[in-house]
Amino acid sequence: MDRRRLPIGIQTFRKIREDHAYYVDKTPYIERLLKGGTHHFLSRPRRFGKSLFLDTLKELFEGNAELFEGLAICDKWDWSVRYPVVRVSFGSGHFASEGDLRAEVGDRLREIEDAAGISDPPAASDAGRLRHLIRTLHGSTGQRVVVLIDEYDKPILDALNAPDVARANRDYLRGLYAVVKDCDAHIRFSFITGVSKFSKVSLFSGLNNLTDITLDPEFSGICGYTESDLETVFAPELPGLDRDEIREWYNGYSWLGEEKVYNPFDILLLFRSREFKAHWMETGSPTFLVETLSRRQVRSVDLDAMRGTEELLTSFDVDEIAPEALLFQTGYLTIQGKETRGARTSYRLGYPNREVQLGLNESLLRHWVRNDTARTRNTDRLYDLLEASDLPGLEAVFRSFFASIPYEWYTNNDIANFEGYYASVFYSYFAALGLDVAAEESTNRGRLDMAVRFEDRVYIFEFKVVEQAGEGSAMAQLQDRGYADKYRAPGVTVHLVGVEFSSESRNVVAFEHAAA
Repeated sequence: MDRRRLPIGIQTFRKIREDHAYYVDKTPYIERLLKGGTHHFLSRPRRFGKSLFLDTLKELFEGNAELFEGLAICDKWDWSVRYPVVRVSFGSGHFASEGDLRAEVGDRLREIEDAAGISDPPAASDAGRLRHLIRTLHGSTGQRVVVLIDEYDKPILDALNAPDVARANRDYLRGLYAVVKDCDAHIRFSFITGVSKFSKVSLFSGLNNLTDITLDPEFSGICGYTESDLETVFAPELPGLDRDEIREWYNGYSWLGEEKVYNPFDILLLFRSREFKAHWMETGSPTFLVETLSRRQVRSVDLDAMRGTEELLTSFDVDEIAPEALLFQTGYLTIQGKETRGARTSYRLGYPNREVQLGLNESLLRHWVRNDTARTRNTDRLYDLLEASDLPGLEAVFRSFFASIPYEWYTNNDIANFEGYYASVFYSYFAALGLDVAAEESTNRGRLDMAVRFEDRVYIFEFKVVEQAGEGSAMAQLQDRGYADKYRAPGVTVHLVGVEFSSESRNVVAFEHAAA
């Protein structure tokens, strides 16, 4: 198989097909959608291929058969019928100021009206214009209309730092999206995509016939690449790359399907650069997410073991954003397991892969330690000390960690659990190095604070705040509870590290280490 063009950043189905670029056939999912109702909703993180899938739908319904040659749906579709398509995308606009959204929607509707030959729409409101547009297209073509809305939530997400604008945008969109239900008799098919899912009460109250396929196992692979896709479609790109390393860095996203998927953007940039790095994370800083986690005092040590119900994970609103929902919907956590207790189902969340764990913790450190030079120096020094197994040197670098955090950070944040905060700083430094870090792992003697695996060594940490601790040191607790037993194995050296902090001095005041 010959190597083809990598479709990096290409969201146009026609361009991919005409340029003979790599394409993973997603048309079998279209067949399933058409059998499952009229109105559909899908939430996926950014750069997962949602826009390309919508563009594929557009070309299919417009009857462009030549683009689908060789694809699964080609001989199963009636190419003699062409449907009018109304496609609205909010991807290119910015909606943080009052009036931005109305102006953008007005421009989009005008473009579609001009293409349809509607020169003077009678309705004054944008919802009325959209309603008139759909009914007119149905009447003039004799075919019901296909409605495709991409990045439906961007006008709200852009304005989350300006809640009044975000609420106004939400209320405006509620009226616009209600038209889809009002025009049901004129609509052949509709598909709405975005990063998040706002609750039906706040945004989709009029669309009670909307089928949400976000957590439907049948559609878990509708966006993203599977292991099979890499081995078949992208087989020419794999020589010279370690398959296990590809999985560790980029696989792991789950929406309850049997097979986990890769972020397409990551894989395409890996094939181009041949370098393992945080490709997806580098395209956008999770500033709002990090600020929300800090404001809610969510500890980084808890991120890899969060839980949530389906209702919690798949909806939020401007005035109520649960950290679990925000982390899951934006792709920083994914579903690791499902548990049912009686009639209640909950999901265990965790990092999908090394890239996200490394990148998110680096962003958290950047928020805590505003001195980039100090943060980089500490991180590099930490790795060198671990590599040299220099435990005495670790104390000095740990002190530098906390000395580099501005005093103002403490005065602006009410940290009730200082022990958890200090542990979070440790955890994020290790995780930002891409190391194997486990927080609060269970043993038969209790829960240890943190374990770090590095080459043939395991470092087990116990943290205490002297103003809150009872009798006994952190090291004594490590030794008394036998936490090291779980990690003993041939060729593995286990180190115990007891670290004690002072909430008054805001730094390490005791540091003990011993071989287990």
